[in-house]
Amino acid sequence: MAKRDYYEVLGVNRDADESAIKKAYRKLAMKHHPDRNAGDAKSEELFKEAKEAYEILSDSSKRAAYDQFGHAGVDAGAAGGGAGAQGFADAFSDIFGDIFGGGGRGGRSNMHRGADLRYSLEISLEQAAHGTETKIRIPTMATCDTCHGDGSKPGSKPKICSTCNGHGQVRMQQGFFSIQQTCPKCYGSGKIITHPCSTCHGAGRVKQHKTLNVKIPTGVDEGDRIRVSGEGEAGANGGPPGDLYVIIHLSSHPVFQRDGDHLHCEIPISFTTAALGGEIEIPTLEGHAKIKVPTETQTGKIFRLREKGIKGVRSHSKGDLLCHVIVETPVKLTPRQKELLEELESISQKDNSRHSPRAKSWMDKVKDFFSDQ
Repeated sequence: MAKRDYYEVLGVNRDADESAIKKAYRKLAMKHHPDRNAGDAKSEELFKEAKEAYEILSDSSKRAAYDQFGHAGVDAGAAGGGAGAQGFADAFSDIFGDIFGGGGRGGRSNMHRGADLRYSLEISLEQAAHGTETKIRIPTMATCDTCHGDGSKPGSKPKICSTCNGHGQVRMQQGFFSIQQTCPKCYGSGKIITHPCSTCHGAGRVKQHKTLNVKIPTGVDEGDRIRVSGEGEAGANGGPPGDLYVIIHLSSHPVFQRDGDHLHCEIPISFTTAALGGEIEIPTLEGHAKIKVPTETQTGKIFRLREKGIKGVRSHSKGDLLCHVIVETPVKLTPRQKELLEELESISQKDNSRHSPRAKSWMDKVKDFFSDQ
């Protein structure tokens, strides 16, 4: 098959300058690169065709021969080295960076942001409900005070790495491929510390403990995170510090259980109060409240006290306090108490369906169940 005109392949005019030729080639190479078109034979051929065209037209001497004699003037050296090959390598290194997310030409920044820190803080339910301020002590990597993060002994300065000239990156040439990688001598820092600081041993950071005041907002709940900006580890090579995240954990409470903005508690009442009714006092986070217990109250009844719960961080109003009644069976009875209860039971049995409707209903269901078997 006859070869297409190289200018036609790249889609440029015959008087196109070097920049236009390179731009056209990079566009085609990005489009038809094998790594982006796996298994596509047509794209692979177009990529090779564009590569060959660029090798010729990017070399001034080969381009002149091609312009005068056509393909016959360059076929013998189309795959040769020299300036054309180097031009291809430079262009391809840019494309390689674009495809794989690299940085192309130039070194990357040697500054690195410090790591974020995580601290678990246990607080009481009262502290969560009303908010508080507390002190915490955390281990961290801080900038060395002796060398001010430089890593060198006072009076000396780091030297620029001779391998990468301070860029932190070196370019490895393999044929047409030019790959950029971290400098093996300075490990990407771009400098060599000849006289390390005696305090941090050249790291520029030291391990310390610091005490911080942390403000806990009203209404925080289990698992909430409080971000303290800039209180993480110090950055490397002058980079910004990370952040501190305080993770909230609520300690168990002897009376209340939290459910979002609502609070739950169990209220034991006597058998007599449940039967005859009465008034009981219950605790709240703000103090005490009173509840009127109606006659014939059963275990499991819930009394709801509006807005006696917690106002959450993202809530507009307080939750409720839900009091779950538990009728307590009397224990360690005296002979007289037993006598009175037996008398009550005897009287109740005379009209059991009236005095114990739930028991009567349950027994009827049991009888129906066994009669169907």
